Amino acid sequence: MESLDTIFLLLSLFLKIFTVYFGAVALFTLRRRKRFPHAAPKMRFAVIAAARNEEAVIGNLVYSVLNQDYPAHLRDVYVIPNNCTDFTEAAAAAAGAGIIHCFGQVAGKGDALHQAFAQLLPKGYDAFVIFDADNTLAPDYLARMNDAFVSGAMVCKSRTKAANPTAGSVAGCYGLYNTCFDLIWNRPRAACGLSAKLIGTGFAVRREVLEELGGWNTSTIAEDAEFAAQCAGAGYRVDWVPDAVNFDEEPTDFLLSLRQRKRWCSGVMQVAKRCMVPLWSRETMQPMLRWDMTMFLTAPFAQAVSALLMVCALVSSLLTGGIAGLPILLCGICLYILFGMVLGTALAVLGGYGLRNMAKTILIFPIFMASWMPLQVISLFRDTKNWKAVAHQGRAVSVMR
Repeated sequence: MESLDTIFLLLSLFLKIFTVYFGAVALFTLRRRKRFPHAAPKMRFAVIAAARNEEAVIGNLVYSVLNQDYPAHLRDVYVIPNNCTDFTEAAAAAAGAGIIHCFGQVAGKGDALHQAFAQLLPKGYDAFVIFDADNTLAPDYLARMNDAFVSGAMVCKSRTKAANPTAGSVAGCYGLYNTCFDLIWNRPRAACGLSAKLIGTGFAVRREVLEELGGWNTSTIAEDAEFAAQCAGAGYRVDWVPDAVNFDEEPTDFLLSLRQRKRWCSGVMQVAKRCMVPLWSRETMQPMLRWDMTMFLTAPFAQAVSALLMVCALVSSLLTGGIAGLPILLCGICLYILFGMVLGTALAVLGGYGLRNMAKTILIFPIFMASWMPLQVISLFRDTKNWKAVAHQGRAVSVMR
């Protein structure tokens, strides 16, 4: 029994390394961020979206690209239909997008992007911007990305907001989560010289980076995290560009949300298993980028172990203390829920969503955040290998700042 307690103690101490590290970096959110100065249009962009059965939404993305406040001769938009059983290709072409056809078996988004970049890299574009099919862009999106690239950025991540925050409490929670992540991850890393987090939508990369990496070559279901690991290994920082805003249509069903986020958790674990050695196998002038990426990739494992330790501690407390420990447990749960609702209220304001029609979202936000823990535990033991489509409604989006 003593040896088991020692193991628990050592694991707890090890996990505190993650808490201390991420907490210390998050403090940099208090530092004023450096803005990219506005620059004359210079970069020639190719905007790319892989699409599987996205007939309902793909036109919105294409229209938002073609209506950018950016010279038409410096931006093109391409759609990569893959494994479609609807009229995605026809809808994209009708909206004005170029179509990139895939050949052979396309296992997922990574394969589609691999074929797309093989065709687009020779065309002389300066930078490529990657979106999901259900996204739309603020009118000045490309102009703000141009500012960052002209200032010397090589890889950029934009600010993602929920396109449908009042369509349901779950969709609203995604919006609050994105704002929270910007505040505790992207903003502080922009202030201290580390990389923003690349997610599957709203990021841009210069041609030179892809040429050095040999094109787009990912094999996991988290192609975004895998590409981010490749950038960190090569010494490329991901700059956060919050003035470039894109809108993402979020799921409104909680069970669908659990399935989607389980795939994200499992995907990052896949990237950790496959990319940790390559991440450290080449010399780079940016060792802190690799260290920060290592912490990011191993965090899901740490969270899963932490959740298991919490359950073990709870069971042990109940077995040894009986019902005497229940009041403390219930008090802790109530305090967590109260803190989560206060945090959700602040995030709704800071994220620009306001409080109108967000009451239910704020109430379930603590549950939404707590649900990440069991998803990490499940992912630790059960890998998600196949991507499943998330149906989108194609709701109109008012482009706000």
